[in-house]
Amino acid sequence: MSQTIMIDDLIEAVKDEVIAWRRYLHKYPELSFQEEKTAQFVYEKLQTFGELEISRPTKTSIMARLIGQQPGKVIALRADMDALPIVEENDFDFVSQNSGVMHACGHDGHMAMLLGTAKIFTQIKEQIKGEVRFLFQHAEELPPGGAQEMVRAGALDGVDMIIGTHLLSTLPLGKIGLGYGPIMAGADTFNITLVGKGGHASQPELTVDPIAIGTQVVSNLQHIVSRYRDAQDALVISVTQFHGGSAINVIPSKVSIGGSVRSFNPQLQVEIPNFIERIVKGITEAHGATYEFDYQFGYAPTINDEEVTRLMDETVCEVFGEESREILKPIMGSEDFSAFQEVVPGTYIGIGARNEEKGIIYPHHHPKFTVDEQALQNGVKLYVHGTLKMLNLTY
Repeated sequence: MSQTIMIDDLIEAVKDEVIAWRRYLHKYPELSFQEEKTAQFVYEKLQTFGELEISRPTKTSIMARLIGQQPGKVIALRADMDALPIVEENDFDFVSQNSGVMHACGHDGHMAMLLGTAKIFTQIKEQIKGEVRFLFQHAEELPPGGAQEMVRAGALDGVDMIIGTHLLSTLPLGKIGLGYGPIMAGADTFNITLVGKGGHASQPELTVDPIAIGTQVVSNLQHIVSRYRDAQDALVISVTQFHGGSAINVIPSKVSIGGSVRSFNPQLQVEIPNFIERIVKGITEAHGATYEFDYQFGYAPTINDEEVTRLMDETVCEVFGEESREILKPIMGSEDFSAFQEVVPGTYIGIGARNEEKGIIYPHHHPKFTVDEQALQNGVKLYVHGTLKMLNLTY
């Protein structure tokens, strides 16, 4: 019996457990930085597999290490664990039992896939040269995110490469989505407070109107995208909040403006605050107002390493067939998997989980989001075969 056939038999054997784990985790979701019962469930399941060195890098994250009989590469695999503050509208029997909290992004499936992968590797430990490291990460959904906390705690020490996956309701079941280079954007936020001089609406000449000034700020921020940057350097600046005033006949003394910035270029991400503040400063000074400016860097762009992605690309073609391979376009969504990629080479891959015939069509973060559970087996298969390919690389 070839190794491939034996591995696929093990993947088939764990399929029902993976589905059961996903359903349990879906039923009991927990929010970012609160994944205590989730982490305990994962910890206890890993303990039953044997052969693993299990630890908690942070309060609600888990790391399990499978160290082979011979030295070799160290490959890390990551699954996120947190849920979202959403009221679920599905009606299946494992619907969320935690009011107002839902696994509406597939993280329940990610954990189940990685548990299944860990179980399989414990069964073939004697064949492993090097180490497989399983990272169950907390707080992907809420900046500053759990990935950077795990990095600071040493979870990537000694790691050569890392693989992350995401079940995608936008990608049909059976497809595996790959991307070379930038695949998801960096995401930052800003808040601007404009301080003028309030007064009666009938006498605007006696005021310094922060609303009129603010509209100019909003309009001119778009010049950063359309006039200050190369058109091929993707950038989004969205003003999403504009608050000011409480009475219809009163010009307020201040307004606040908030928004989001998305980009794929790490250097551009660093430069944007200066562009924004220069515009705000110029407009407010021209009109005799003052301002306060706060800029919060969020997640860095998710940039897939060319070589690691190529190896997983080969795996997809060999294991699933070339017809399953899909090259994904970069999207302006963000992911804190980027914090791992800033430390070691890695790639982030999409697992098709959409099935229109079953009505599995809802987008991520939707109250009726779910995945076709057949996709879970594809995720396990990709993890196992991709990791084995990387472990068997020669130095």
